[in-house]
Amino acid sequence: MITRHDMRSLEESAGIPKLTLMENAGREAARIISEKAGAKGKRVLFICHHGNNGGDGFVAARHLSGISEVDVLFIGQESKLSPESMHNFELVEKDAKVQFISLDFVDFSDYGIIVDAILGTGARGEIGHPISTVIDNINSSSAFKVSLDIPTGIDPETGQSGFYAVEPDLIITFHDIKTGLEKYSGKTVIADIGIRKKLT
Repeated sequence: MITRHDMRSLEESAGIPKLTLMENAGREAARIISEKAGAKGKRVLFICHHGNNGGDGFVAARHLSGISEVDVLFIGQESKLSPESMHNFELVEKDAKVQFISLDFVDFSDYGIIVDAILGTGARGEIGHPISTVIDNINSSSAFKVSLDIPTGIDPETGQSGFYAVEPDLIITFHDIKTGLEKYSGKTVIADIGIRKKLT
């Protein structure tokens, strides 16, 4: 088990470019979604924010688009994307197999799988609109729900949830299980992103 602070230290000391770590995370997430959720031939909605969690979602969407009909709902701000997330946002924009969809027109009931790539371990504070509305729509959907790294609305250290929190069927966490996911261990899969297990 690992805290978000240790995870950040590991990423910074691993000697692996952030872009490579994001690619590894998204590729592994797509593989696990395909394996655990039976994604082949299904409609999949990725919901991404402007943090690195969203960047992982962009990568996973691109990798999954070869076997699934993939839409991306981006509810962040382009101006706030990190260089790595922007790179992958632009790749998805150019991918004819992936369609961007706006919040005004999305129908959450249209999808067999919904992927929460909204807020990762760096999230702080209360969740407001539009994320709160999106969380309600995710939870009300009959889709198989997947959260990347940690469910949006769950504290990565304590596992406590605020008023709004995604209720996933599967959590794909990266490198090691976060301390706040202890009570969700039965539905959590760890994805290897290529860095060593322990701090040196």
